Amino acid sequence: MTETKQKRKPRKYTDEFKQQLVDLYHSGRRRCDICREYDIAHSLFDKWVKQAETSGSFHEKDNRPPEQEEVIWLRKENRRR
Repeated sequence: MTETKQKRKPRKYTDEFKQQLVDLYHSGRRRCDICREYDIAHSLFDKWVKQAETSGSFHEKDNRPPEQEEVIWLRKENRRR
């Protein structure tokens, strides 16, 4: 008999919460312990750490490379025409 896995509803995290977890990591807490305690995927936590170290912002628009910003801008311009 197979078990059906229930889908988890998407969770939303505040910037303050993300920063608190990144601060825990920078203060010496192990990544695996943080992820286990707060039930966060390792890849998601790694993304937050990278964002905090790169731009200090957890918003996608603040973490895009300039090339990607240009592509988005060009697409918007083409739609206006």
